Amino acid sequence: MDRKFLYVIAALIILVLGAGIAYQLFGTDLFRRVFVPSVAFKAEPPQAQGAYADPAMWYSRPGKGPNDPALWVPAGYKPNPNPPAALFFIHPTSFLDRNAWNMDLDNAEANQRARLFIRGQASAWNEVAEVWAPKYRQATFGAFLTNKADAQKALDLAYRDVLAAFDAFVAQVPKDRPIFLAGHSQGALHLERLLRERIAGTPLAKRVVAAYVVGWPISLTTDLPALGLPACTNADQAGCILSWMSFAEPADPGLITDTYDASTGFDGQPRKGTPFLCVNPITGTQNGAAPASANLGTLYPSADLSAAEIKAGQVPARCAGRGILLIGAPPKLAPYVLPGNNYHVFDISLFWANVRADAARRLASYDKE
Repeated sequence: MDRKFLYVIAALIILVLGAGIAYQLFGTDLFRRVFVPSVAFKAEPPQAQGAYADPAMWYSRPGKGPNDPALWVPAGYKPNPNPPAALFFIHPTSFLDRNAWNMDLDNAEANQRARLFIRGQASAWNEVAEVWAPKYRQATFGAFLTNKADAQKALDLAYRDVLAAFDAFVAQVPKDRPIFLAGHSQGALHLERLLRERIAGTPLAKRVVAAYVVGWPISLTTDLPALGLPACTNADQAGCILSWMSFAEPADPGLITDTYDASTGFDGQPRKGTPFLCVNPITGTQNGAAPASANLGTLYPSADLSAAEIKAGQVPARCAGRGILLIGAPPKLAPYVLPGNNYHVFDISLFWANVRADAARRLASYDKE
């Protein structure tokens, strides 16, 4: 097993922790000075036609072999060598530099972080789906801390890569195979756009078992209707969307809600005050609640960070307020959290085994339709 498993993630978390303390002491201005690029956005041409036919453009995909990060599992689990479905997974931000708005695809440090995120997140689906996780010229972390026009240009560039990868994914996956969609953080933002622009109202929507838009808010009022799939209100429902944002208590989601309330929804109306979609990953139901005993397993890193193990019954979850997922008292993964008791980094790993079970349950329902 790779001795460096979770090492880079740990370094990233420590960086986030330090930034969180700095934020509490000095506020948003310091965050921006540290992370927002001071250089001008550099326009880049689209990926070459057929670029994503090359396996090297994917972190995970069939045929990558034993080093495919999405094939990792903790002790007691096994990936399915012949899964019935396919998953398109968009990884979260792993590029932190302020010397560019978008990651160069050859950036070794950001690529290693991305692989580790995929290992700890996308692996939850490897029992039911072959995982396709593309490399893309992701926007840097600082793009989310500013209203500069360059930030949106960076996100648009990243999305163009995601879209090209998705089109290649659809072309290579057999038309009779059901698909899952999942993204976390920046990946969830791009997945929202992908649902709106490429899937909603098309035959592809009928092939979607479920879309996991995790760690990014979806307004029930202004955004969800544009995504083309309904919320997952029942645990065995197929063809629906799950979303959640994890906070320990006491929770202060102000960093999210303040920004979101100043924005406009997909229908052109203000998002201010609108509720978020919250599907509890333990119950699989919208606005659900569950005790810790119902949590099938949270991923915890080992002391030397060389592996991770599943511990069941550790973390509860309940949807509350405008649609925040509350996880009770801070679990022992703390203090590696964002300001406000925000467990964003752990949105999927907190419920790794339940996400795995959720996907299998929804696929079984899909197969019956």
